[in-house]
Amino acid sequence: MPDSTSFRDPMAEAFESQRGRLLAVAHRMLGSHADAEDVVQEAWLRLSRQNTASIDNLAGWLTTVVGRISLDVLRSRRTRPEAPYDDGLPDLVVVLDEGPAPEDDAVLADSVGLALLVVLDSLGPSERLAFVLHDLFAVPFEEIGKILGKSTAAAKMLASRARGKVRAAERPTGVGREQREVVQAFLAAARRGDFQELLRVLDPEVRLTLDAPGGVVVTLGATKVAAGAQLAGGAATRGRAAFVNGLPGVISWREDGTPLSVVAFHVLDRRITAITAMVDPAKLALLDLPAAPA
Repeated sequence: MPDSTSFRDPMAEAFESQRGRLLAVAHRMLGSHADAEDVVQEAWLRLSRQNTASIDNLAGWLTTVVGRISLDVLRSRRTRPEAPYDDGLPDLVVVLDEGPAPEDDAVLADSVGLALLVVLDSLGPSERLAFVLHDLFAVPFEEIGKILGKSTAAAKMLASRARGKVRAAERPTGVGREQREVVQAFLAAARRGDFQELLRVLDPEVRLTLDAPGGVVVTLGATKVAAGAQLAGGAATRGRAAFVNGLPGVISWREDGTPLSVVAFHVLDRRITAITAMVDPAKLALLDLPAAPA
């Protein structure tokens, strides 16, 4: 990144004027402040090696570079899905599920927008890039297609598909009886150790994101997620039903009343497509969680 002594350099000044926006793009793409900083640093290094006279639109050029680097990072995660990659999950808003009409709960309604941060993680790399760049930062589909190496029409299709998933996650009425039933079926199957039932309620490409003391770890695929839930057994089912960032979930406590875990489920078409679980005691202690039941 350019330092304070380089601000007299017009190129460095121009880059600094774009830095905040580039960080925002990279963070939405990757969900990690540390990764976003790394991507923007790499973009600066590439700019410093570039003949700037050949760049007609610096903002567009930098957005393209940040998009391509972010896409490489997302694809790398897919090939190494169980490697820790993040500096932490988004802040969690947890509300106990105590009524038949969660959509009428004002606190829940306030938290639903946070579900975007969860559902973005369930999108494929190309879907995520197309949605983030177009819907959040107004990058034209023609430019997005160039980043992805696809046609403009294909970029539009990817963004449309991602938009549908995001809208499904953000609707308050989407957290209804059907979604709760799917989550309860998953928890019951985990308690019984019923592997086939777990596979039935899990999407084949389900994504489990676990925030543990050692870092954030991602597991992909119904077989691996079901095997883990089967081993966890009853430990995953103790507690109370809750809404976590506007999604159906469960919060559990230890015998001494300290939080044990917070788990959120994204359900689409009667299948669980993403699970977010926080089990890091240090992070759980920082959350504004309901008290353990008496």
